[in-house]
Amino acid sequence: QVQLVESGGGLVQAGGSLRLSCSASGTIFSINSMGWYRQAPGKRRELVAAIISGAGTNYADFVKGRFAISRDNTKNTVYLQLNRLKPEDTAVYYCNAVVTIVVGGYEHNYWGQGNPVTGSS
Repeated sequence: QVQLVESGGGLVQAGGSLRLSCSASGTIFSINSMGWYRQAPGKRRELVAAIISGAGTNYADFVKGRFAISRDNTKNTVYLQLNRLKPEDTAVYYCNAVVTIVVGGYEHNYWGQGNPVTGSS
């Protein structure tokens, strides 16, 4: 089993910055991708950014130039730096990891507990 533990959310004034962290632990052979999704009240969960092993990064258009994703493979940790926050960035941010547990095994999809981020106007 794999656990994802998130930290770093909170309340920030519009234009401010925040950094989210997510660490994966448990039985892990390889992490194929790690990323962040968000879900605002009454809306569907949407991709914010992801790092795909061997393939680079992927950002949603609405965060390009403002948010930056990075990963520390030695710690199985992914970060999301949120800059120039807007009120519309207010949402619960979820860490996601696609993990292979054993050699030759299937990929498994895991989610963090969710971390509220509020950009106040």
